[in-house]
Parts: sequence; C-alpha cells; structure tokens
Amino acid sequence: MTIQNAITLKQLRALEAIVETGSISQSADLLGLTPPAVHSQLKVLEEQFGCALVNRTPGERFEATPAGMALLEAFETMHSALAKAVDRIEAMKNGMAGRIVLGVIGTGKYFAPSIVAHLKKEYPDIEVALQFGNRDQTISDLAAGRTDLAIMGRPPRRPEVTAYSMGDHPHVLIAPPDHPLAQGARAEAADLLAEHFILREPGSGTRILTTRFLDQLGEGQAFTFTEMESNESVKQAVIAGLGIALISINTVIEELKSGRLRMIEADGLPIIRHWFVLHRTGLPPNPALDTVLDHIRRNGPQFLAETEIRELLKN
Repeated sequence: MTIQNAITLKQLRALEAIVETGSISQSADLLGLTPPAVHSQLKVLEEQFGCALVNRTPGERFEATPAGMALLEAFETMHSALAKAVDRIEAMKNGMAGRIVLGVIGTGKYFAPSIVAHLKKEYPDIEVALQFGNRDQTISDLAAGRTDLAIMGRPPRRPEVTAYSMGDHPHVLIAPPDHPLAQGARAEAADLLAEHFILREPGSGTRILTTRFLDQLGEGQAFTFTEMESNESVKQAVIAGLGIALISINTVIEELKSGRLRMIEADGLPIIRHWFVLHRTGLPPNPALDTVLDHIRRNGPQFLAETEIRELLKN
C-alpha cells in the first residue's frame, strides 16, 4: 500500500491539532479524543513517512518539522478542495450547478445562443452545452441520451418525450423584394406551384413542412426545387433570385426588417407551428435540468422575439 493510500483524515486532523495547540492533551480536547489516541495517530503517520513530523521545542511545545509543514500545506489544499466540492454538490442538489446538453434543430440557432447567455448570467455554475442538428439528428441524439433537453418543432413519437410549448413558430414564404408574388397581392395556388423552391436537406423539419404544404396545395402535383443544407444557404439562394422558400420566420427577422426579403401572402400562410422544449419521459431526477427547463419555459416568448414577429406579420 502506498503512503497516499495509507494516510487517513483522522491522522491528518491529529497532526493539524497538535501543531495548532502545541500540545497532545489540548489537541485531544479539541478533537474529542484521549491523549493516547492522538499520540497513536501521530505515531502511525510518522512511521508511514519514516520521519518526524513534529518536534518538541525547549518550551515543551510541539512544532511542525519541514516535512510536517509540507504535509499540513497539502492538507489545507485538500480541505479547500473538499469544501468547494461540498458547496458544488449542495448547488447541484438545489439545481444551481451541473452540466446540461441542449440539442437544438438548426432553425433554433438564431435564438438558442441568447438562451445560453441568459442562463449563464442567471446560473453561472450551470454549464449549458449547445448541440445543433437537423430534426432527425436531434431526435437521434435525444433517444441515445447524448442530449438532456431539446428544442424543436413537432415533438417526435419516438422516443417518448415530455414536451412543453415555448410559443408560436410561424413559417412564411419568402422571396426577393422585387419578386412579382411579393408585391402585396395574395398569390394563387397555381402561381406558387409554378415557382422554383429552395428546400432544406432530407431529415429537416422545414423540408417536411414545405413538402406537405405543396402537396396539399397542388394535390400531389410535382414541383421543381433546389436542395440546400442550411437556413443561411436557403436565405442567400432566395435573395439571389434562385427561387422562393418556406422558412421559419425566426431565421429571417433581420432580412425582413431590412427589406432584403419579403413575405408572399397566400391562403394558409403563415403556417403557425409551435416551438417545444422537451426531454425523454422517465428521466432520473436532475435538479439542474429542472432549473434550465423552467427558465426556458418562463422566458420562451422573450427568446422567440414574439412581439417583434407579431409586428412583422401585421405589416
């Protein structure tokens, strides 16, 4: 057995008390032990190190040797580390510390960082790690336990989840500002189906929503499209005039405000979905998760810029 494994806290406390009081008998009173018990702890400790840890001064007072001082300094550092660990564990039990992985579908990257920043300010000892992906990837990570919470649109059937609505999630049809269908008049179904669409990749919730919308609009009529792998590339393609796109309004707030994009008005638009924050059902208790979940639910409308979005849709 190594010296590190042989040392006990009782031995270290005995050494600390002896040096602090300068006396075996007084250290025994301090520790609530008998003098022989304290002397025994010191003796075993010195035998383990093979050297004296205290010396008796001419004044009959015990003082630490250089070896004893080195050990006491290490004990003080350990004390501090243990105190921090105790405080952190208490914070974890109270939901004020911990680590949470938050999975967010790609569309949520326009507001998810502000959620994390807000949480960091309110709960500095809770680490929230963001993990972005499309809908399929986010569901897969949730099912595999790679994420604790997830933010997405329609909750999945599998895995079984407990979901809470954060607020409205409008999807709008966007076009360049000079596009004929973006001049204020309501577009007809035939006009929309004649357009070239910009779609997200397979597995994206936005793509699923777009294809459903167009299938209902044209009763299964074929349409042409170009595929893009991010909302940013979809937006840039529309701005460049490559086509039009159905997209979450959360992703185009700034472009709509600046006039770089416009909304096309048509029956059935905007499509109002909902943002949900969710977790797998039946998770073991996790106070930090509860804290983060409650914070997101309480501040959902603020994070989603609902007031700003209502003004855009009104105009």
